[in-house]
Amino acid sequence: MKSLDLILKSKSSDYQILIGKGLLADKQHFSSVITGQQVYIVSNETVAPLYLSTLMKSLEDYDCHVFLLEDGEQHKSFENYHHILNEMLDAGLRRNATLIALGGGVVGDMAGFAAATYQRGIRFIQVPTTLLSQVDSSVGGKTAVNHPLGKNMIGAFHQPCRVITDINTLETLPAREFAAGMAEIIKVAILYDETYFQWLEDNSEPILSHDEDTLSVMIERACEIKAEVVSMDEKEQGVRAWLNLGHTFGHAIERCLGYGELLHGEAVAIGMVMAAEYAQFNDNFDGESVARITHLIHSFGLPTSLKQYREQLTAGKLVSAMALDKKNVDVDLTLILPKSVGEVTIKHSVKPQDVERYLKHHLESLVA
Repeated sequence: MKSLDLILKSKSSDYQILIGKGLLADKQHFSSVITGQQVYIVSNETVAPLYLSTLMKSLEDYDCHVFLLEDGEQHKSFENYHHILNEMLDAGLRRNATLIALGGGVVGDMAGFAAATYQRGIRFIQVPTTLLSQVDSSVGGKTAVNHPLGKNMIGAFHQPCRVITDINTLETLPAREFAAGMAEIIKVAILYDETYFQWLEDNSEPILSHDEDTLSVMIERACEIKAEVVSMDEKEQGVRAWLNLGHTFGHAIERCLGYGELLHGEAVAIGMVMAAEYAQFNDNFDGESVARITHLIHSFGLPTSLKQYREQLTAGKLVSAMALDKKNVDVDLTLILPKSVGEVTIKHSVKPQDVERYLKHHLESLVA
């Protein structure tokens, strides 16, 4: 399989997104962007035993320090962020040091935020090891930690100097994590590319069997779409908000259930179905497209409703959590809603009571 090389162009920086097999073991991919002698690696206790030794061999010419997080969304906290900074200071890292994030979305977000704020910003490299992080969180420069009142409430925009996506890391990815990554891939197809959505429908079998060439095509197109959107609107003042399709509902679900109960991609999957249903409920989005979206999400083993959690959630709790979303203006909600498969709209001034009415309908429909 050939390696792929994308360039993300933004106002703050341009950088390569490398996609291929065996990239983690190629020293040149790292040495060509590392400027100093000091390297600080952030990983977690799941990924490090699998891939840290390979990375360390590629970095054998550098003075390396390693910090390991516990695995899971519940550990994406300000306390752990503070711990990372303390360790970086204790290691005596200079401003020309490079931070490397080896892991999934939690590692990338935490490491990126540390890089953004340590001595007012140092370089960092994203080495995403989950499908979700490869196609979404490693691309675009969003970094953050969670707060008890909401997801990603404390963070910064800080672009990596390179993204190195080694598809070999998917070989050890649990099926549930792979499915969670598919949610973000389906998302960009819904919001930007109906042809890609159709391709996903037609290629579910080779995707689920991890055919290398199919995965390469899939990941490349997902990264292309995200790079195109980010290049248009790096700081999310307009169209980049499209990428939040499913996230307003999804983040509220994560907060209400407790971080870690659902994987982020699972919550987004449910959130995308809810966004489609809400659009049908209020904006005449056609039922055939709702069914098509729901079917594709389900075909990759993702949840499409809150049936399992119906007793734990109420419409009021979910709306209260949605009120904390960063996209909101004043007291109303902002939702990203599909207009068709391949196109979305940003809906401002959505009344919370309208969303609560839909959510009550959704939860009542789950009674078996």
